[in-house]
Amino acid sequence: MSEAVLEVTGLCRTFGTVRAVDDVSFTLPAGGSLGIVGESGSGKTTTARIIVGLEQADAGRVTVQGRVRGGRVRGRAERLARAREVQMVFQDPYLSLDPRTSVEAVLRETLRLHFPGIDHEARIRELLDQVGLGTRAAEALPRQLSGGQRQRVAIARALAVQPAVLVLDEAVAALDVSVQAQVLNLLADIRERTGVGYLFITHDLGVVRCVTDDVIVMRHGAVVESGPTAQVLDSPQHAYTRLLLESVPRPGWDPDRIAAARRAL
Repeated sequence: MSEAVLEVTGLCRTFGTVRAVDDVSFTLPAGGSLGIVGESGSGKTTTARIIVGLEQADAGRVTVQGRVRGGRVRGRAERLARAREVQMVFQDPYLSLDPRTSVEAVLRETLRLHFPGIDHEARIRELLDQVGLGTRAAEALPRQLSGGQRQRVAIARALAVQPAVLVLDEAVAALDVSVQAQVLNLLADIRERTGVGYLFITHDLGVVRCVTDDVIVMRHGAVVESGPTAQVLDSPQHAYTRLLLESVPRPGWDPDRIAAARRAL
């Protein structure tokens, strides 16, 4: 078993009377890929935002490479060091990129912030090549790129700081199916070459099966099932996991029966 790069223990987060994250625990091994699945409102995105540092937990602990994340960060250097540990790729790359900034400028700004005083030309070329964008894309603005190309830029920006963990929140949900496949293949290649750990937040069970080693299933803020991806998807033990699998349209699919099962659960 590989050493854990990310450990989440007893994570809780409440908004008013809603318990968005309820005693969530899991481990991501170094170089591993873990999926968190569930419907909207299951708590998966809130969990991801706590791990990244965009939300504060009410209770629990997040540990990255043996260092506990949490509490107030003091000083610019410590904030940047924490940011380098975990990076996030969001669902909509157009909203996560500055529309006035070229691809090269986006990468240069990130590198200058985290690694000042270094010539970044070679690293920018390396990043563009790593995500399958040639140097011709360097001068392009986000509006001049396709959705898949913009998401590749967002991935390159996240990889620029060499994170231990990359959180992908519905990162291919907004892309066409053929482009999804290209980006997922790209991510698989990057993980093999760099050893970065992936945390996939998604409702798409096809994505989970394609790119994760293990999966946890969340409902109403809590983990209801977890295990190796193939085992959970092929032999689900929890009624909610079975419902998620049965909700995927297929020949003979009966949406009325699925709706009735959902109400009864």
